Amino acid sequence: MTKIKIPYSKQFLEIEIPDNNLVAILESKAHAYKVEQTQQEIVSKALDNPIGSAKLEDLVKSVKNLVLITSDHTRPVPSKVTMPILLSRIRSANPKIKITILIATGFHRPTTRQEMIDKFGAEIVENEVIINHVSEDYNSVVRVGTLPSGGELWLNKIAMEAELLISEGFIEPHFFAGFSGGRKSVLPGVASAKTVMANHCSEFIASEYARSGVIVNNPIHRDMIYAAKQAKLAFILNVVIDSNKKVINAFAGDSELAHIDGCKFVMELASVKAVKADIVVSTNGGYPLDQNIYQSVKGMTAAEATCREGGVIIMVSACNDGHGGQSFYDNIANASGPRAVLDRVLKVGRNDTVPDQWEFQILARILDTHTVILVTDMCDPEMIVKMHMKHAATFEEALQMAFEIKGKNAKITVIPDGVSVVVK
Repeated sequence: MTKIKIPYSKQFLEIEIPDNNLVAILESKAHAYKVEQTQQEIVSKALDNPIGSAKLEDLVKSVKNLVLITSDHTRPVPSKVTMPILLSRIRSANPKIKITILIATGFHRPTTRQEMIDKFGAEIVENEVIINHVSEDYNSVVRVGTLPSGGELWLNKIAMEAELLISEGFIEPHFFAGFSGGRKSVLPGVASAKTVMANHCSEFIASEYARSGVIVNNPIHRDMIYAAKQAKLAFILNVVIDSNKKVINAFAGDSELAHIDGCKFVMELASVKAVKADIVVSTNGGYPLDQNIYQSVKGMTAAEATCREGGVIIMVSACNDGHGGQSFYDNIANASGPRAVLDRVLKVGRNDTVPDQWEFQILARILDTHTVILVTDMCDPEMIVKMHMKHAATFEEALQMAFEIKGKNAKITVIPDGVSVVVK
């Protein structure tokens, strides 16, 4: 038996795979990447050496009103490390500056006060102005143009009224935007629901270029770059993290150039060669990304890239927050099956995209050719079954179910952290 540690919620599980079944363990090299500097030193070095930009301190010197976009509760950005450094540097250069922290919720629910404390620490929450972006509040957004795709670009007024707009985030493979980070803090981060839905239309999601690790010719990325430029996103700090959510590298500077350099670094670490298998085990990297089924689709796409057609994907994800989106749930659960979802969604026009359409489209794509067993003891099994997946309370139970479907000699590939790899 081969023992493998995989993340689950805020802990790790040790699973066992029979040696004669196991064909590969696909892991990002980020998890074994060794650094000698502290997280703070890595971040500070990046800020001292910005890419394609003046230093942050020089940018803020004469600015009265700065807006700092940050990620929400669903993203493992180590803001307890990054935010104090950013705030300190900004105020050291300009003590009188007004700073607003704008949480880029995208299409997600607002971040709660407790989640803010967990993310930033109590001191920042108690002493800083922190505002949630609410994508469906059309009084809080302003139209600033038309996306290359033709969709209307509506962005948060607070961001657009800033004298200087900067952002923090992290870079990892993203299952349809290519990579997270950079321009994503604007679109979908602080965009209106209408804009997010136009950008995430079924046509673009179905594109062969809307895949993990791909930004060239990616229509979704193209829209996002345009949105960031229209918002005048002047400076970014993006970090790269390991499986323990610790910073192993950081990139700061111009919102496009620094992001590109960061993506290159991540690609070197994250790219793994597909090893086809009958059964593929994946996760969503543990907390905070495995809080719901919606987010867990990301880890499933990594498994999809290396699972044989008709194979079984064992997705180990806590999903303690439920399905993660009512429209997402309804459109899967109320359909006769995944093929019916795909047939319907591919007929939906760009400007008629419905909430969560991109997520249920991708899940339906996976379910159309694979059996998915969701492993969790923190989520309602009935909900999972209604969404055309199978449920297992333990990994051992899931593996037994998978063997019953594919046979005792089935070959198994394990991806301990599905959101950290680009499977080629």
